[in-house]
Amino acid sequence: MAYDVARIRAWFPSLEHGWALFDGPGGTQAPRQVGDAIAATLTGPLSNRGQLGESAQRADAAVAAFRDAVADLTAADPRGVVHGRSATQLVYDFSRHLSGSWGPGDEVVVTRLDHDSNVRPWVQAAERAGATVRWVEFDPATGELPVDAVASALTERTRLVAVTAASNLIGTMPDVAAIAAAVHDAGALLFVDGVHHAAHELPDLAGLGADVLTCSPYKFLGPHCGLLVADPALLETIAPDKLLPATDVVPERFEFGTLPYELLAGVTAAIDVLASLDPETDVAAPRRTRLAASYRALHEHESRLLDRLEPALADLPGAVVHSRAAQRTPTLLASFAGREASVVSEALAADRVLAPSGNFYALEASRRLGLGDAGGLRIGLAPYTDDEDVDRLIDGLRRAVR
Repeated sequence: MAYDVARIRAWFPSLEHGWALFDGPGGTQAPRQVGDAIAATLTGPLSNRGQLGESAQRADAAVAAFRDAVADLTAADPRGVVHGRSATQLVYDFSRHLSGSWGPGDEVVVTRLDHDSNVRPWVQAAERAGATVRWVEFDPATGELPVDAVASALTERTRLVAVTAASNLIGTMPDVAAIAAAVHDAGALLFVDGVHHAAHELPDLAGLGADVLTCSPYKFLGPHCGLLVADPALLETIAPDKLLPATDVVPERFEFGTLPYELLAGVTAAIDVLASLDPETDVAAPRRTRLAASYRALHEHESRLLDRLEPALADLPGAVVHSRAAQRTPTLLASFAGREASVVSEALAADRVLAPSGNFYALEASRRLGLGDAGGLRIGLAPYTDDEDVDRLIDGLRRAVR
C-alpha cells in the first residue's frame, strides 16, 4: 500500500497559496480534475436531459454517471441515489416527506452528538405532527455514544431514529450497525448522517444498517451539493409533494427542478479521484475495489499524522482535547484554559495556518461538552495534509498558547 501525498497535493491548485489547511471538516479543497469536469460539462454542449441531440444526451449521461459513482461510493443501488442542494436541504425534505404520517403518540429519537442538520429538522417535524422527541445523550468525558443509550430510548411507538456515523465536532464514530439492529428490532427507520464519516471512512449503506444515508461531496473533494442514498424499495413508499407534470419515478421524484448537471459531473470526478489515492491499485479494477484500497491508504496516512499531532496538542499549556472516543475520525476539538479558541484560531491564521473555531452547527454537542455556543478549536486532516502542515500547526499552537 502506498500513499504519495506530494503526488496528491499536485492535483490541488488552491494549495499554491501556501496556507496549511486544517478546515477539511467544514469542506475540503477541490482538485483540478473536479474543476475540469464541471467546466467541460457546463460549457457543453448541454441542455435538458433527453436523447434528441448530443446536448441532451450529455445531460442524461451526467446524471447516470453520477448515480453510478455514488452507488459505488456508498455500496448502494444507483436507483436509490438522490441529489440535493445540500445534506441539510435533503434532511429537511425527507423530514417533511416522512412526518406526514406521524401523529400524537409517535416518537422520534435524536442525539446530542449530531450536527444540527440531523436534529432540528426532525424536532421541528415532530412538533408539527404532535409527536414526541426523545433525546439520547453522549458521554462528554469519553465522547462515546453508547448503543445502550440509544436502545433505551426506543419504544414500540418509535418511528425514526436519527444518528450520525461520525461527529463533525469531535470525530466520534458510534457503532451504527449495532444501533441499527436495535432500531430495526423496534420497527423504526434509521436515518444516518454520513457527511463527516464519508470523508474518512468508505460508506456502506447496508454495512451501517442505515435505511437512509446522507453525504456532502464537498467534504470529500467535490462540489457544493448533497446526496442521499436509500433502498429504492423504501423510496417507492415515500410520496413527496411535487409538481403535477414532474415525473413520479424514483429517485427523480425527490429532485425538484432541473438538475445541476455540471455539479453531478464534479461529484463523479471527485469519487474517481478518491478511487485513485492508492496508485498501486489496478486501474482496471472495479471502482468500489479501488475506493476500498484508497480509503485504506488514506486511513494509514491520516492515522500517522494524527499520531504526531495528538500528543503535541495534549502537551500544550491548558489544552483540553475533547476528541476521546475509541473509534473516531482524524478530527480534534480542543479548548484552552484562559484563552478563547477564537483567539488561538486568529493567531494561527496570522501564521497562515487555518484551524477555525466554533460549534460548527453541532450545537447540542458543544453545549454538552460544556463549551457553550462558542465551541472550540477544530483541527481536521484531509487527503492533502502533509507533515509540513502538521509541523506548522504545532509550531503555531505553541506560540499561540505559551
